[in-house]
Amino acid sequence: MLGMIGMLGILGITALPAAAADTVPLFDGMSFDGWNGDTEKTWRIEQGAICAGNPEVAAARNEFLATDREFENFELEFEYRMDCTGGCNAGVQFRSKRVPNHHEVSGYQADIAPGITGGLYDESRRNKMLAVPPKELQEKAISLAKDGWNAYTVRAEDRRVRLTINGVELLDYTEPDETIPRKGVIALQIHGGLKGTIRYRNLRITELPAGNPAASRAAF
Repeated sequence: MLGMIGMLGILGITALPAAAADTVPLFDGMSFDGWNGDTEKTWRIEQGAICAGNPEVAAARNEFLATDREFENFELEFEYRMDCTGGCNAGVQFRSKRVPNHHEVSGYQADIAPGITGGLYDESRRNKMLAVPPKELQEKAISLAKDGWNAYTVRAEDRRVRLTINGVELLDYTEPDETIPRKGVIALQIHGGLKGTIRYRNLRITELPAGNPAASRAAF
């Protein structure tokens, strides 16, 4: 018996590929709709960007603004700008969970900090850097910032994670532990001790299908 694709060929009909997933905004530029966190004291919106921090006072502790929704396989794009005089550290969590009755979030973090920008940290779980790109590569990526803003892309497919800044791929990591959850929230971080301001804008996401064979190859 002919398969469906063969039958379509005989009939002169071309099988069309599946439609690409839509890229959708995570932040509307005006409100915290779809997000949760301390929006009274920590997080604010300025000129279409989500901001936290004070140039005069260091942040007292880590704080996170998290999506209400969870995501599994996706490509996340955003821009960030960090203006600081001390404790310069921030990042974006993904495939993460809020720690019950605590201000912390547990899971992967795409890092933003001198020496580890574009690195992958395991926040409040294994509590260690999983991979760090070479310093020279970090410097190359950051040098391409536009007016202080850096374009960051996080691509998570099954066990594979890729981090890119300003078009420079910094990290290609495959998770060796198959028990690590692959679904969770996305959360913006201001790190405790940061004296200055971290800004995030133009957050958008494209959800990807599961089961991509190329996503399980050894990398980095």
